[in-house]
Amino acid sequence: MRILVFGATGAVGSRVTHEAADRGHQVTAVSRTTPGTFPSTVHTRRGDASDAAAVAELAQGHDVVISATRPRAGHEAELAHATKGLLDGLRSGGPRLIVVGGAASLTVPGTGRTLVEQPDFPAAYRPIADACLEQFDLVRASTDVDWTYVSPPDLLEPGARTGNYRLGTDELVVAADGTSSISLEDFAISLVDEAERAQHRGRRFTVGY
Repeated sequence: MRILVFGATGAVGSRVTHEAADRGHQVTAVSRTTPGTFPSTVHTRRGDASDAAAVAELAQGHDVVISATRPRAGHEAELAHATKGLLDGLRSGGPRLIVVGGAASLTVPGTGRTLVEQPDFPAAYRPIADACLEQFDLVRASTDVDWTYVSPPDLLEPGARTGNYRLGTDELVVAADGTSSISLEDFAISLVDEAERAQHRGRRFTVGY
């Protein structure tokens, strides 16, 4: 497949780029600043996901666009702008779009409330949580883009590449010990698996151990 990755130098995007390239896909890695360090088979481009015209130009000839953009602290509003740029750039016949979002809108099992609605939700994470909620609303309101939205579990950090994960939809995937987590490496596997299998077109999914 021909896969375009926005936010390719970030924690998620860089791992997705390597995972897709290792599977033999033709990958174009896009970032706003530095091109990053990738295998020689990966093409690198500079680009801004909030620029619809640039998105449309970069996406030409690709089968799937994976967006793993993440704003810096204090710049959370950029997430909605990037999402609008992606949706506008891929309207009407563009390649599939897989958007990496946030966990805030996932329901916590047994509570009937979303993660962000939990009384112990950290105030420091509220700005990015609200940005991800706005992002999710934008994506699911789109009717002319072939989209998939991916919510990570509560904890997403570097770790082992096991190749194992469990799928969910709108509820947090929780392990027997009560934790909700996945390594960045296995999260990348789930994203490339979705690119290949297209199991969640027009809907959201989540993963965890």
